[in-house]
Amino acid sequence: MRSVTILGSTGSIGRSTVDLLIKNPDRFKVEALVAQKNIEALAKQAKTLQAKMAVVEEESLYEELKDALAGTDIIPAAGKSAVIEAAQRPAEWVMSAIVGTAGLRSTYAAIERGAIIALANKESMISAGPVILSALKKYKATLLPVDSEHNAIFQVLHEPHRPHVEKIILTASGGPFRTFTRKQMASVTIDQALKHPNWSMGPKVTIDSSNLMNKGLEMIEASYIFGFPESKIDILIHPQSIIHSLVAYEDGSVLAQLGIHDMRVPIAYTLGWPTRIKTDLPRLDLSALKQLTFESPDEELFPAISLAREVLKKGADRPTIMNAANEIAVQAFISGKAAYLDIVPIVSQVLDQIETSSPSSIEEVLLSDQQARLIAEKVIHKKNAI
Repeated sequence: MRSVTILGSTGSIGRSTVDLLIKNPDRFKVEALVAQKNIEALAKQAKTLQAKMAVVEEESLYEELKDALAGTDIIPAAGKSAVIEAAQRPAEWVMSAIVGTAGLRSTYAAIERGAIIALANKESMISAGPVILSALKKYKATLLPVDSEHNAIFQVLHEPHRPHVEKIILTASGGPFRTFTRKQMASVTIDQALKHPNWSMGPKVTIDSSNLMNKGLEMIEASYIFGFPESKIDILIHPQSIIHSLVAYEDGSVLAQLGIHDMRVPIAYTLGWPTRIKTDLPRLDLSALKQLTFESPDEELFPAISLAREVLKKGADRPTIMNAANEIAVQAFISGKAAYLDIVPIVSQVLDQIETSSPSSIEEVLLSDQQARLIAEKVIHKKNAI
C-alpha cells in the first residue's frame, strides 16, 4: 500500500484526490490531511480515510478540530508549524494542493525527505522554480505534475526522445471570454469570470483561466519542469478541452494526451505512477465528439501570455513577482477594488517597479514575493485614489 498525505485536502484538488482514495481502499493508506479552516469537511475526510493526523492551518480552530475528532485515534493539530509537521511525516506520496505561495514551505518540507510530490500547487514552481529544482536533485525527491496540461506532457514526453523535441504545446479552453471584444471585457463581472465553460476549479484559478493568466503561468511552470526555453513552448486554444497538451518532435510526429475534463484523471495518474490505477470515471467517447477545434490565442485580447513570455525570458525573480502581483490583483478584482481589465496592467506595473534579483533560498523567494505583494497593494490603492 502506498502511504499518502494531502496538503489542501478540502479544496477542489484535495476533494478529487480523496474521492480516488475512497474508491481504492486496498491501494492507499493516509498519513495526514491538511486543510485551511474547513473543520467539518476535514474531520469527515480524516474519519473516512482513517488518517493518522488531521491538521487545520488556522490555529484558533484547534479545539473545534479536536472535538470533531473525539473518540478516534486521529491526531489533531493546528497552525503553520503543524502543516510543516504533516508534510514531514513519512508518507511516500504527497499531494501539494494548498493554493498560492502559502503552500511553498510545506511542499519544500516534503521534498527535503525525498517524497514523491504530486504538484497541483503551481505557484510553488513558478515562484521558486530554480530553488525547487535544486532541492529535488539534492534530496532525490520526485516531482509529478498534476495540472492537466503538464500531466499530459509528462505522459507523452519520453526521456530518450527529449533531444528530438521541437516544441511542447499547452492547450487552453480559452475561457468564457474567448469570443469577447475588448470593449465587452471591460465590463466583465465577478460572476461572469467565475463561470468556466469546462472545468470546476477554485475562484482564483478560474479567474486566471478566464484571462489566460493561468496559461502564462503554466508556460513558466512548464519551462521549469521540463527544461525547455520559452521559444520551445506554444499555447493553443482548444475549446473542447479534450486534448490536454501535445509534444511535437523533429520528425513531424505530434503526440497528444486526451481525456475527459475531470481533474481526477491526472490525479489518478500520479497516484498510480509509475503504473496506473483503475477508476470508474466516464470514458472518453471519441465517436460522440462532434468536433475538435483549435486556434491561436489573441494576445492583444489576452496580454497575460506575452507578459509571461517576457518574464520567462528575463528569469531570476521575475516569475516570483508576476505570480505574487497577480494573486493580489485577482483578489482586488474579487473584492471590487479593481476592474477585470486592471489585473494584467497591475502585474505589469509591479514588475516595472522592482529591480531584478536572483533568490537562492525559500526565504529569499518569500521576501521577493512579499515585496511584490506590497507594491501591488500600493498600485491598487493609488489607482483607486485617482
